Amino acid sequence: MTAAEEPVRIRRWWAGPSFLLGLLLTGLVVAAALISYLWTPHQPTQMAILNRLKPPSAANWFGTDQFGRDVFSMIMVGARNSLAVGLGAVGLGLVLGTLLGLLAAIRRDGFVDHLIMRTADFTHAFPAVLTAIMITAIAGPGMLNAVVAIAILNLPYFARLARGVAIQVWTRDYIQAARSAGLTPLQITFRHVLPNIGGVIVVQATIQFALAILAEAGLSYLGLGTQPPNPSWGRMLNEAQTFMAVQPWLAIFPGAAIAMAVLGFNLLGDGLRDAIDPRLRRSR
Repeated sequence: MTAAEEPVRIRRWWAGPSFLLGLLLTGLVVAAALISYLWTPHQPTQMAILNRLKPPSAANWFGTDQFGRDVFSMIMVGARNSLAVGLGAVGLGLVLGTLLGLLAAIRRDGFVDHLIMRTADFTHAFPAVLTAIMITAIAGPGMLNAVVAIAILNLPYFARLARGVAIQVWTRDYIQAARSAGLTPLQITFRHVLPNIGGVIVVQATIQFALAILAEAGLSYLGLGTQPPNPSWGRMLNEAQTFMAVQPWLAIFPGAAIAMAVLGFNLLGDGLRDAIDPRLRRSR
């Protein structure tokens, strides 16, 4: 793409309503998480039995739960915990999966390539949620184990993606020139291949981030994710089941937070994908 075409590409990227909506939603989630480090309307873990099950009001914007805790404050801190799990799980899966994919691309059609890809296929043979439940059930509940479990699920996605796009890059003329210059496969990988596949990996990471948040909420709902007293959107939904008929806000607000985060990251990933690969850009 020429320099003259680049401003047009940027304008189309930012003009996309899906991308802008995704940016807005993810921005709200990230802002809530960051602000929670400095301020929350109430102490999210402080119980006040006399103030239990209060409806939304000026004092408690999203009402209170069965223990009198402020729901809005818990959602703010829950955003922090969900993003922390997402960052850890996707970051770990991205680094390890990309390295494995690049290694498979170097040794394509060899023993290492087949071993990595068949392992990825084996991982895909099991339902993702059931695999995460099995891992956390064996290792024990907790945020760290949830990060490891979700990271393991992300590994094959990044490995297969990195291998696929890296093999395409390996066929380019400048790679042949680098080989002629005497560069080793590892030098070519990190100097030329990795920079050229980075955009695709980032897009996939954005989409996997949404799935990681959803997986963390599911594990916490089952009691295998973030543990008390740390607030978690999934556990808030679990605790709200008993009061759904009389205090529906206890489920509506954390459910809306999960939906907003997942939708936001998915739309953001779609917008980034359209910007990076014009062939995938949808008609506006």
